[in-house]
Amino acid sequence: MLSKVPEVTLYFWIIKVLCTTVGETAADFLNVNLGFGLTGTSIVMGALLLVALFLQFKTKKYIPGVYWLTVFLISIFGTLVTDNLTDNLGIPLEVSAIVFTVVLVLTFALWYIKEKTLSIHSIFTIRREVFYWLTILFTFALGTAAGDLMAESLGFGYLATALIVCAVIASMTVAWRLGLDSVLAFWIAYIMTRPLGASVGDLLSQSQNNGGLGLGATVTSAIFILAILLIVIFLSVSKRDLIATSRNAVTDTKRNAVFWQTAVVVGVLVLAAGTGYFWRHATVLNASQQGDSSGTVTQAFPQADITNFRKITEDTQSLVQAGNLSGAKSRVSDLETAWDTAEARLKPINKTKWTEIDNSVDKVLRQLRAAHQDAEACKTALESLLTVLN
Repeated sequence: MLSKVPEVTLYFWIIKVLCTTVGETAADFLNVNLGFGLTGTSIVMGALLLVALFLQFKTKKYIPGVYWLTVFLISIFGTLVTDNLTDNLGIPLEVSAIVFTVVLVLTFALWYIKEKTLSIHSIFTIRREVFYWLTILFTFALGTAAGDLMAESLGFGYLATALIVCAVIASMTVAWRLGLDSVLAFWIAYIMTRPLGASVGDLLSQSQNNGGLGLGATVTSAIFILAILLIVIFLSVSKRDLIATSRNAVTDTKRNAVFWQTAVVVGVLVLAAGTGYFWRHATVLNASQQGDSSGTVTQAFPQADITNFRKITEDTQSLVQAGNLSGAKSRVSDLETAWDTAEARLKPINKTKWTEIDNSVDKVLRQLRAAHQDAEACKTALESLLTVLN
């Protein structure tokens, strides 16, 4: 076979980030808006991914449309793997991040033992392609766990998370220019682009009042999908991302130097991540303990946030009582956006009360977005939410 993956160019990284962002939006659309639920969405996307992988493995060379469709779908499925562990099984993001890190390291180790290289310039055998796509899946799952842990659980927010990720990627780029092994730099950057893409998407789609550009999820997704299509079409015509490689096996040289670089870089990243985690976790825990002394939700959280949540809930309730379930479904989307945007600020203040409201909000969203809406069930869920907010 000829090489089955593209050359790593600027186009490669742009499409990768765009796929990550649109993948997030598509999963949320199926999960919430169409009422598939997390399990249903996972089944649908898993089936589509298997079809895409079948087509990808059937090809004998790199085809931009097939390759990037597979990346797009695997980005969604990798995200759903982590979401299922967190939401359905209740596994903490810290545990997911550690588990996927270990799994990813073992995959890399087995890949290297079998093939003596981790370079994507060597993907021209079936076994190497299997290792490649397994690695891609685990990088998305790990990136999801790490990104959500930073932005939400640790309360950094999407902008700060994006800046931290950009700093890591920039550091890897500088280190690569100074002599860091290109394969090592590539895979670290690849993992980091997942939380970067998700953070950029949130910044573009959120309202201006919440610190975003206010484009909305639909417009942002449409722009990104159009951009992906245009770039893929351009690459299909220009063939600027084709890898010129022989059929001879590609193996890495200077193994000792690469091993030492890997040990040092991974050690620094683990030390920095661990230090940052324990520092931030202690800060969040301290704020949460102080917030727990507040007797009510309105005392625990800023009044402006609670007033906004209550206003949207009351508007939605009025629409349900008037029999306008379609309008209520549309209005409740504002509640979801406002709540998700405020999560990074509110959760560290009082995790117990945040969880209480979050559970009530989820019940409201499920009822109003059910395939067959039940007006009475919607009223009950809204009344329960208002009780919590009041």
